[in-house]
This record gives sequence, C-alpha cells and structure tokens, in this order.
Amino acid sequence: MKKLMLGNEAIARGAYEAGVTVAAAYPGTPSTEITENIAKYKDIYAEWSPNEKIALEVTLGASIAGARALCSMKHVGLNVAADPLFTASYTGVNGGLVLTVADDPGMHSSQNEQDSRYYALAAKVPMLEPANSQECLDYVKQAYEISERFDCPVIVRLTTRVAHSQSIVQTGEKADYQLKNYLKDLTKYVMLPVNARSRHLAVEKRMAALKEYSETVNLNSIEWGNKKIGVITSGIAYQYAKEALGEVSYLKIGMVHPLPENLIASFASEVETLYIIEELEPFLENQIRKNGLKVIGKELLPVN
Repeated sequence: MKKLMLGNEAIARGAYEAGVTVAAAYPGTPSTEITENIAKYKDIYAEWSPNEKIALEVTLGASIAGARALCSMKHVGLNVAADPLFTASYTGVNGGLVLTVADDPGMHSSQNEQDSRYYALAAKVPMLEPANSQECLDYVKQAYEISERFDCPVIVRLTTRVAHSQSIVQTGEKADYQLKNYLKDLTKYVMLPVNARSRHLAVEKRMAALKEYSETVNLNSIEWGNKKIGVITSGIAYQYAKEALGEVSYLKIGMVHPLPENLIASFASEVETLYIIEELEPFLENQIRKNGLKVIGKELLPVN
C-alpha cells in the first residue's frame, strides 16, 4: 500500500513492521510525532517517560528481555540519555534496540543546534540517516537487523526537514518477530569494571566488523553523473544538493557511522573535484580529510 507520510509517521510505521512491542520517549519537536503515531498501533506498548534517560532505560530493559524496542527523542534529549547510551554500547542487546534522534538545524523549535552524529562516534554505535519518508521506514527496519546482528543499539538520525516533510511511502506487512529468550549473563549486562574491560574489547571488535559491513551495505550508494564534480552527502542535504546541482555524481551516505572509507576513496578517485555537503558540523568532512582526500566543504558551505 502506498501512502503520503511524514518522516516521523514513517518511522513509527517502520517500527511496527519490524515487530517492535515497546516504545518509550520524551516529547520534543521535531521528534514528538514518532510516539504520537506509534501509540496508534495496539500491538505496541507506548509511553511518555519522565525524561529521555528513563525512556532509554525502559527500552534497554525491554531489549534485554528479548523484545524489539524503540526509543525516541530530540537532539538535546540525547544529552540526558547519554549515560545509559554509552553503557548500552558495552552491554549490547538481546532484542533489537533503535534510538531515533531528531536534530534541529536552524533551531526551528530548539534552544541550540547540536550534531548528534558525534554521539555515535563517541559511544561507538552505528548511525543511519534517512533522506526521505520511505527511507525512514526502510532504515528503521534495517536498523533492527543491524542491532541484532552486531549486538548493539543503533541510532537513526533525523533532522527537522526529514521529520516534518511528506513523501510517498510503500508500506509492508508486520514481521512475525518472536521474543528472544532471556539468558542471565552478569558478565554481559552488569558493567562493573571487571566486566566492562572485557566488554570494551567486544565493542572494538564490533566496530571493526561494522566498518567492513559499511563498505557493501545497500544504505550507501553511488549515482554517477558528470564526473567533473563529485558530491558526498547524506540525509536532507542530499535532497538540497540534487536540487541545486542536478546531474553531477553523488555518493549518498545512509550509514554515517562508521563510514565506508574504501568506497569513499574509490568514489573520490573517479571525480575531478570533490565536495562535501552536510548540515551542521563538518562530521563527514573531517573524517574524509583525515584519510588524505582533498575535498571542498565548510570553507564554501559554512556551518552558519
């Protein structure tokens, strides 16, 4: 079935189709409508939590018990939830755990700007970034597969223009997800220092596997056009770039952490001039520059 959906509505639909049974959030535009929409599905327990930290702890508990769970917040709320996020990166999951975090470039309804991609980098968890409503649905579903395959929470990052824009979405059927068995494992879930040290090794091993995965995953794609100009971009910035530049070559990054460094280098070798187009901080630009690639970024398209 095809339907016109807001990005936030599509996130909720994707969670439903993935078999989510627990959703918790703290309200804050531009993320509020995710939970307002997910609460309409009778098969999902949905709550407004007292704050974002508790919302993440509720959903982490559900994940450990074997359910697929969704936690939603806006960018400033991720500051509140940072404590359990960093620990959840070490403990990993049982059922899939996805955090949807909505940044607000331009501060349409926020007291500051904040680039949540740096939380993925610091917490060592994967992050996906959809560019339209269909990708909101599809990326959430794929995020649960990644979460369970790599034993970690996954962040799906939105920005205001994706969260509040509408596009046509092809919906699907609900997955027949069965709750996973809970196995008591103190060394995995109780982060006393003696356990955390071994879990840190597991996190580093996981990140190496995720970097390899990012090179071939369908979330990252190349669109060849005029090779005089190559553009690396993600999220809503991809839509802006396509509208402004037309038929140049694009590397659209859907998995913004970890980055597909080999794919990026291969793309860069095929174009004459390489641009990075992204909102907020030079997150992609700095990582690509450190690998020795010559790019044009914030000196032409500044932060402000």
